[in-house]
Amino acid sequence: MSIVERLYAPIAERPRTDAAIDARNRKGELIAPRRRAAGSPFFSAMHLLPAQRRKAMRTLYAFCREVHEISDSRASRSLKQILLSDWRSEIALLFAGRPQHDVTRGLREAVHLYGLRCDDFLAIIDGMEARTGMRAPSFAELDRYCERMTVAIGRISVRILGEASPAGQRVAAELGRALQLTCILRDLAEDARLHRLYLPRELLHAHGIFATMPSWVLAQPALPEVCRDLALIAERHYAAAAEAMAACSRWTMRPAAVMLAFNRTLLQELVARGWRRLDEPVSIPA
Repeated sequence: MSIVERLYAPIAERPRTDAAIDARNRKGELIAPRRRAAGSPFFSAMHLLPAQRRKAMRTLYAFCREVHEISDSRASRSLKQILLSDWRSEIALLFAGRPQHDVTRGLREAVHLYGLRCDDFLAIIDGMEARTGMRAPSFAELDRYCERMTVAIGRISVRILGEASPAGQRVAAELGRALQLTCILRDLAEDARLHRLYLPRELLHAHGIFATMPSWVLAQPALPEVCRDLALIAERHYAAAAEAMAACSRWTMRPAAVMLAFNRTLLQELVARGWRRLDEPVSIPA
């Protein structure tokens, strides 16, 4: 099967084996390997879960990896829309009890055990589609993007963890936004190479930056001030997430607490490094 045939084939017919998924699981590659720091605590946190919940979380991130790869591929925008539409159909089949893809088959049990919602999976796909060509969104557009990406993933995750309370939903909302903003601040150079710029236009305008070409924006002397302002917003979300987490079961939310602590430290290290040497890696103290 050629590359074009593979891309256009129905999801269930694309070459993929359970063995390949298992190999990915063992190597910890369900989160994109090019994401340097924020992916690393995930698998450590998952070891805190019982086997059934751990399997559900790994399969959730396998799904995220699938749609993420489409979003970041070199395919045309129209082809990406077709491929993501295929995944919407696959999610519909999952919730109709007839999943066709290995990943959604793996999610079938979790959907029933943990009350996972179809809308959250569809929101993730919508978020991946919105990534294409995003440049200097408004605060409202950026918040909607966060809602569709890490917040939707968070809503699914807290249900898998066993915390479906209002406090758990607030953790998903606040921590999801904090994680997404941290990723934006970490990956500015990488996103610019993909012609993307997630810094909100209101902050850019406040610091005298009115262009939206990513490479030009990243070369502006005022960039560090823009990033520090966004980092302050991210920190407020981390603080709100920690407050909401205190109202949840400490045992249940241990993996989320690990993710919060690691990525909050990552944000602090980014602030300490600054945003003048964007390709300089940030290390997390042991």
